[in-house]
Amino acid sequence: MAFFVYNELVKVVDDQIDIRKFLFIFASLLALPVALFLIQNRVGIFSLAFGKNANIVVDAGSSFATSTYSWKNLAQGGEEDGRMLGCCITQIAKLKPEYIRIDHVFDYYKVLNRDQNGKLVFNWAQLDLTLQDIMASGAKPFISISYMPLVISSGSVTDLPRDWSEWELIVQKLVEHISGRNGLAISDVYYEVWNEPDLFGDFKAGKGKNYLDLYYHTHNGALRASNVLPFRIGGPATTGHYKNWLEPLLKFVKQNSLRFDFYSYHTYSLDLSQFESDFLEAREILGKYPPYSNIEILVTEFGITGENDKRYDTSFSAIHNLAVYSVLEGKAARVFTFEIKDGPGPEKYWGRWGLLTHEKWGTPETKPRYMSLEFLNKMSGNNVNVAGLGSWVKGFAKEENGVIRLLLVNYDPHNKHYEVVPIKFINLPFRKFKYTREEFQGKKTEKLMDIGSDAWEVVEGMDPNSALILELSPLTP
Repeated sequence: MAFFVYNELVKVVDDQIDIRKFLFIFASLLALPVALFLIQNRVGIFSLAFGKNANIVVDAGSSFATSTYSWKNLAQGGEEDGRMLGCCITQIAKLKPEYIRIDHVFDYYKVLNRDQNGKLVFNWAQLDLTLQDIMASGAKPFISISYMPLVISSGSVTDLPRDWSEWELIVQKLVEHISGRNGLAISDVYYEVWNEPDLFGDFKAGKGKNYLDLYYHTHNGALRASNVLPFRIGGPATTGHYKNWLEPLLKFVKQNSLRFDFYSYHTYSLDLSQFESDFLEAREILGKYPPYSNIEILVTEFGITGENDKRYDTSFSAIHNLAVYSVLEGKAARVFTFEIKDGPGPEKYWGRWGLLTHEKWGTPETKPRYMSLEFLNKMSGNNVNVAGLGSWVKGFAKEENGVIRLLLVNYDPHNKHYEVVPIKFINLPFRKFKYTREEFQGKKTEKLMDIGSDAWEVVEGMDPNSALILELSPLTP
C-alpha cells in the first residue's frame, strides 16, 4: 500500500512538473516578440530603465590654455542653384561662425564650360558671390569638392570623369582661385573630397566605383596648385562613420604618401551615444596609422534625422543640438550644424533642416536651433574638467577671466526623464561670487554667495529636454 501511494504521488508531481514546463515554454514563446522589440529598440525602454543619473564635479583649478568652439561651424546644403546666403548675412554673422561649408561647387554655380575649340573655360562669378557672403559673415569657406561637372562627366553629376586629367585640372584651378595669392587669397581653407560618396555616386572604398581613385586624383589636382596659401585636404564626408571606409582609406593614403589632413563624416541620429562612440572608434583607428594618428576629426553635417521632420522647427531640435555639442566639445575639432537656411518649401515651416526660414515667406525667421547656437556662444573661454556626466545629462565647462560657466543639457528623445542633478565645484579660486542660473528659452536668476572653502555644492532640477548655463562670477573682496 505504501509503495502504491508513493508511485501515485510521483505521478502527480511529474504531471505538475510537465504542466509547469508547458506553462514556462508557452510564456517564453509569448514573450519572444516583446523581447525582440526591446532589443531592436535598445535606445528606448532599456536605456530609460538602466540609465545613469549625473553627479557633476567641476574642477575649477583645471582650466586648460585651450579654447575650442566646435559649434562655430555651419553648413548649407544645395537647396537651390547659385547664391543662397546673401539674404541673411547679418543673421549668420550674429552666430560668429568660423567656417561655413558648401557643396555643389561645380554643378550649381556654372563655373565650367568649353569654348568652340573644346578647351575648358572657367567662370567663378557666381561661386564668388557665395564666397563673399561667407566672408562677410565673418567665416571662412569650407569647400566640399563636388559634384562632377557635366562637361567632363562620363554621365551624370555623380559619375566619374571621362578623363581624370581634366578633373585634376579643375580641382587645381579651384584651389588656385580660392587659396591662391593671385586669387581670393583666403588662407586655411578646408577642401573635402566629395559629399556623401556612399550615397551620391554609390562609391565604395577600395572596390567597384572606387572612392580611393577619386581621392587620389582630387588630391593630386589640389597639390598641383601653385602660389597658394596654406589649406587642408581630407574626407570622405560619408553618410556616417564607417570602419570599412576609414581603414581602406588610411591604408591607401599611407601607401601612396598622400596628404590626409582631416577625417570627416556625417551623423544623423537621436542617439547621443552614437556621436560619442563614432568619434572614439575613429580616433582609435587613426591611432594605428601614423602619421595620421592625430589629424582632426570633423562632423561636417549632423541632425536628428536626414529626412524632413517637424521637430526641426521646434525646441526639441535645439536641445538635441546642445546635447550633441556637449558630447563632442573638446573632442571633434569641428562639428557643423546642417543647415543654415531652409529651401523654398510649400510653407514657411515644413520640417526642413534650416536654422532660418526661407525668404520666399518674407524676412527669414530664426528657429530654436538658431537660438541654441546663440546660447552656446555664451560658453566662451578655456576648457575646464567636468566629471560625473550621466546617461541623460550632458555638459561641459569653460573658464574666462576668472568666471566659471557650466552648460548642462537634460536630453531625452522620449521627453520623460526629469532629473535632480547634484553639482560640486572644487578648487574655486574665490569665496565670494555671484551665482547665475540661466535657462535656455527661459528665466534667469541670480544670487550672491559667500562660502567658507574652495568647494561649493548645489542641486538643480532639470525638466526633460531642458538646458541651463550656471555661472560663478567672482566678486571683489
